[in-house]
Amino acid sequence: MNRRKIIVLGVVLALIGTWYAFDLGQYFTLENAKSQQSALQEVIAGNPLQSSAVYFVIYVIVTALSLPGAAVMTLLGGALFGFWWSLLLVSFASSAGATLAFLVSRYLLHDWVQTKFHHRLNAMNQGIKKDGAFYLFTLRLIPVFPFFLINILMALTPMKTRTFYIISQLGMLAGTMVYVNAGTQIGQLKSLSGILSPPILISLVLLGIFPLLAKKTMAWIQQRRVYTPWTKPNRFDQNMVVIGAGAGGLVSAYIAAAVKAKVTLIEKEKMGGDCLNTGCVPSKALIRAAHTMKEIAHAEQFGIHTGQAQVDFRKVMNRIHHVIKSIEPHDSMERYTQLGVNCIEGEATLLSPWEVSVQGTRITTRNIVIATGARPLIPAIPGLSDVRHYTSDTIWSLTELPKRLLVLGGGPIGCELAQSFSRLGSQVTLIEMAEQLLIREDTEAAQLVRQRLENDKVTIKTGYKAVRFESLNDPSGQTIQQVCLEDTKKNTSVIPFDAVMLALGRVANVEGFGLDNLGIGTTEKGTIEVNDYLQTKYPNIFAVGDVSGPYQLTHAAAHQAWYAAVNGLFGQFKKFKADYSVLPAVTYTSPELARVGINETEARQQHSDFENKYEITIYKLSDLDRAITDGEDYGFIKVITPKGKDKILGVTIVADRAGDMLAEFTLAMRHGLGLNKLLGTIHPYPTMSEAAKYTAGEWKKTHAPEGLLRIVEKYHNWMRHSQ
Repeated sequence: MNRRKIIVLGVVLALIGTWYAFDLGQYFTLENAKSQQSALQEVIAGNPLQSSAVYFVIYVIVTALSLPGAAVMTLLGGALFGFWWSLLLVSFASSAGATLAFLVSRYLLHDWVQTKFHHRLNAMNQGIKKDGAFYLFTLRLIPVFPFFLINILMALTPMKTRTFYIISQLGMLAGTMVYVNAGTQIGQLKSLSGILSPPILISLVLLGIFPLLAKKTMAWIQQRRVYTPWTKPNRFDQNMVVIGAGAGGLVSAYIAAAVKAKVTLIEKEKMGGDCLNTGCVPSKALIRAAHTMKEIAHAEQFGIHTGQAQVDFRKVMNRIHHVIKSIEPHDSMERYTQLGVNCIEGEATLLSPWEVSVQGTRITTRNIVIATGARPLIPAIPGLSDVRHYTSDTIWSLTELPKRLLVLGGGPIGCELAQSFSRLGSQVTLIEMAEQLLIREDTEAAQLVRQRLENDKVTIKTGYKAVRFESLNDPSGQTIQQVCLEDTKKNTSVIPFDAVMLALGRVANVEGFGLDNLGIGTTEKGTIEVNDYLQTKYPNIFAVGDVSGPYQLTHAAAHQAWYAAVNGLFGQFKKFKADYSVLPAVTYTSPELARVGINETEARQQHSDFENKYEITIYKLSDLDRAITDGEDYGFIKVITPKGKDKILGVTIVADRAGDMLAEFTLAMRHGLGLNKLLGTIHPYPTMSEAAKYTAGEWKKTHAPEGLLRIVEKYHNWMRHSQ
């Protein structure tokens, strides 16, 4: 910092220090002004211009230095100078003071901040250049942040000083009028009984409701602004059009029909989306077959002798497709038509915020829900297109079990399918770039899953990435497929395979249906950008499920669908923010890994003083009677609670049927029931559900009232020795 900046900073700090050192704020109170009102009004009457100038200068200084008292001075101005003259003084003084604070902040900090954080600020700078005036006007009209923060922070952006002054002048005018009017009414008070007079009450009500009115006004202005390029239809064919018939789309359409809205559901491929056709349903059917094979292999430990079990993979796949067909009617066009939904098969195109085209037909609608889902990520790895590769969408076309299966990706999908194929007889190699499988989970939970996968003969390589695929011919003319791997130290290795499955995540389906035509933006992750109410830039267009995130889970999509449907159909009366605070998730490996709320890894990342804020309670299932009888006595339940309290903040379970066991904890968290309530609940014996009660018991042991127990012990001793 150069010498001039040091001097400016010193002057500013000295003035602020003087304010607090001499307690000058005591003179800027309504009580003091009221006690001195008559004397001040006499001075003003005798010297109106000089008094106005002094008031103006003091107001500018208080605002420029970001000192407390501007609001009181505004009320004071109304009480002393009257409405119109005070409005003129305050309006220009507040804008001048704010601009001075802006200039000082810019002079002292702008260059340093922009130089040090220029990469992170690029997007913000572009936004300010494009819409900075509107943002500032909104902040001035709706005081979400204190005005002094706006003055300082806006100075760090590329906003021009002239723009800052003009917009501040305009944006603060409405609020200034409300405060000045309140000041004039307060100035007329002669006694406390005057507070109950209609003018005073109206002024106080205006002070209270002004932020709400301003917020509603800005929402209306912003809405008009975003819809300006489009012509709104005079009438609508539908109340809601839903694009995509996966979990999010089906539930949105169902809710709309249930409340008697006219709704159209458009699907270009198969009803039920990924979950029914390529995701949850087929994968769980495959897991069931693999589990049966595992049960047969371990039958001897229960005293049952079996012959050599064989897998008929074609029949395994046939059953999977039969399961899909059995569940299909639940999501069929026939069922949803009976429910009152107009179902159309075809590709939808957004024509405007209220118009959708499908099969050459233009449909007008008040609301649109986008539920187009996601697709597996296929990375640009050299040679991948030359080898036999599958994704979680296409793996179900297999009719023969691959002898050697390579799985890329150690997330939930990769782990589930790697274990299942290995149990069915494939030689499976699982590759994960990170050092841990299931990277978002606690280390010991992921490690236990890894151990079980390895027990099922899955070869696991963490810390490796695929850099190249090769398809070669050996001397006999047979094709050899192999992958070249590279670890973190750049060491390479080659693994041959017969088929590779890609489980590297999913990409939101945001192309091909007109998002670009409407200018609807996407996030850095490629999902549609939505607010807390699941609205896009157009308040009547919503996005749910995998296409919007942040969770790629079937039940998360269904959960979001309720908010989108209700906010779309009834948002003019009441809107609801999507709540993800109690969202369960399960990885269906053996053992299952289930969790809800925060886990230990996340809590430690968010809080450096974890030990002072949280407690961890662990119950090991090796002690549970039902787990022992079933031969599934492994795994644990981990619960996170605040220090000294039984409130459940998060639960991680690694166990057989962990997903089912999680439900009780999810219910408890949702309805604010603590571990003491679980401990006091009767559970049937012997069941896996008892683990919840025993976990609560572990917490209770560490929070037993030792002082009270010592007194009780003495009481029992006395009772034994008394007559």
